Amino acid sequence: MTYDQQILKILTEAGERGISVQNISRHVYNLNCTFFHQPDYEEVRSYVQQYMLKNSKSQQSLVESTGQRGCYRLNTTGSKDAQQLMLQFRDETVANEEPSVSQQDLSLDLFDGVI
Repeated sequence: MTYDQQILKILTEAGERGISVQNISRHVYNLNCTFFHQPDYEEVRSYVQQYMLKNSKSQQSLVESTGQRGCYRLNTTGSKDAQQLMLQFRDETVANEEPSVSQQDLSLDLFDGVI
């Protein structure tokens, strides 16, 4: 998953309240940290910040500012792409949920016949 996709997924999960660039950067950084590879946090933060600035310039942009400094959300009112993303991510989460199956204890009792 690329940084762009991760950013959009995070914004989708954040909802209408939005989320700050700092928190988005932290989430993207944590999603990409592995045992063998750790990206530079400053590079991730810079990428997220540039992505937000680039994709929130017009009324039809995918991302919009919430009015608070440094906080963004998906532009669901002015962007049809953002509305489609919301539907796609919701469908993925519903499809990934497994139905709960009740587990029965089929183990044998160790002390059943001991008196």
